[in-house]
Amino acid sequence: MTFLELNLIAPILNALNHVGYTTPTPIQEKAIPIILSGADIMGCAQTGTGKTAAFAIPILQRLTQIPRTSGNRSIRSLIVTPTRELAIQIEDSFKSYGANLPLKHAVVFGGVNQASQVNRLKNGVDILIATPGRLLDLVQQGFINLKSLEIFVLDEADRMLDMGFIHDVKKIIKLIPENRQTLLFSATMPVAIRELADQFLKKPKYVSVAPISSTAERVNQKVYMVQKEDKRKLLIHLIEEEKINNVLVFVRTKHSADNVVKALKAKNISAEAIHGNKSQNARQRVLEAFKNKEVGVLVATDIAARGIDIDQLPFVINFDLPNIPETYVHRIGRTGRAGNGGIAISFCGKDEHPYWKDIMKLIKVDVKTVSEHPYPWHSGSPETAPATTKNNSNRSGEANKSRKSSNSKQNKKRWY
Repeated sequence: MTFLELNLIAPILNALNHVGYTTPTPIQEKAIPIILSGADIMGCAQTGTGKTAAFAIPILQRLTQIPRTSGNRSIRSLIVTPTRELAIQIEDSFKSYGANLPLKHAVVFGGVNQASQVNRLKNGVDILIATPGRLLDLVQQGFINLKSLEIFVLDEADRMLDMGFIHDVKKIIKLIPENRQTLLFSATMPVAIRELADQFLKKPKYVSVAPISSTAERVNQKVYMVQKEDKRKLLIHLIEEEKINNVLVFVRTKHSADNVVKALKAKNISAEAIHGNKSQNARQRVLEAFKNKEVGVLVATDIAARGIDIDQLPFVINFDLPNIPETYVHRIGRTGRAGNGGIAISFCGKDEHPYWKDIMKLIKVDVKTVSEHPYPWHSGSPETAPATTKNNSNRSGEANKSRKSSNSKQNKKRWY
């Protein structure tokens, strides 16, 4: 199938041709006709499947073809997404696909001065991309009015829940008209997401391009059983001995990210960290340097890495195993994209073995255990080691310092 067969209007087809896109991905092929019909949708698709275009393209077409109901330039479509990086990339997509259309768009997110964002809003926008905190702040200040909203998108819904934004999402839903089209997209579709969808979607169509438990077929997965205190040594060993470069390394906390980068730099390995304590400009500079291969190793927390969209990423390393099995699926989905092969390497300490068993149950794949390396587990079964208690662990790494109240933290526990 081609984009031409999806009955897209000429300005959008020309824009797609300009960026070299002629064939829709599976999620685009399934979702675009449904969204163009005006129906609500629940879309389950992992990172790198083209889901941003799956909602951006039909939104642009619908807003172009459907007459404006209000006289002034009010916000007609709202896309809510959990991180600043992802919000910026979504706006870039709207800019590319809507290059030949008269529609205006803007992005608002926290961590930067709001003045320039407010100025764009005052000029009127049709499409607004926003993170929950900054959106609610600007609504409260009277800079954003959502009463004329026609299409609402909740992107990365699973991460919204993981970051404790469920309370903010519910607040936002109360601010928008009931008579609207709602699009929900998520990399995974746990029960909590389905329950949320039942509350604010109307007879949604469900589309999925892969089972929840599936991992990218082209990703070669390996696990190293390693002593916790030796993980940094093993990482350095692999980078040096295997000549690994252009690698995304996942850690659980900001502190761990900084420590890993410090250890790598001490061995003259080009590395930078990206996490919530970095300024927006600093994060963007690091991302650009990594994309341009000026930095060989990017160390990131899950939350900071959400929205990083890099083609042909050959390696992903799980320095710390995630305590949510679906997060593992999301992490390794960042390699092996667009027909390219990829390698996902995981480090498993004794205290993380329960997490690894949960991951194995979910993905149902026989992952190769690499036993020949310098830093194996010491004697003793992992089951006898003090296991990390799942309920007490920090699920989102750095989410505790994100914008949320104690009530939203309680919400977070309830939803999981």
